[in-house]
Amino acid sequence: MREDDPNDPKNLIREAFRIEGITASECRSIFVDWALSLASSDPKPAISALLEKHRDEPDDHPMKAVLTEGLAKAPDARRRGGRAARVQAS
Repeated sequence: MREDDPNDPKNLIREAFRIEGITASECRSIFVDWALSLASSDPKPAISALLEKHRDEPDDHPMKAVLTEGLAKAPDARRRGGRAARVQAS
């Protein structure tokens, strides 16, 4: 039976929880595909709803860890090199 969930339109997260022996790397790949399928540009409300929906899944399931990481604040963008980083200011 297919479950229609606006937070998981392609049922990717639901299926990830059903895959026995799934790895964290596979869960991250599924997460990216899931995020690209969302209509909203902010995935955090959907992530929160999915964590609540799957709260009874084992805490050590890699998809739970990936979803939790998805709620974390993204690191601040910063410059990583280029000419200005190599040349000392006079």
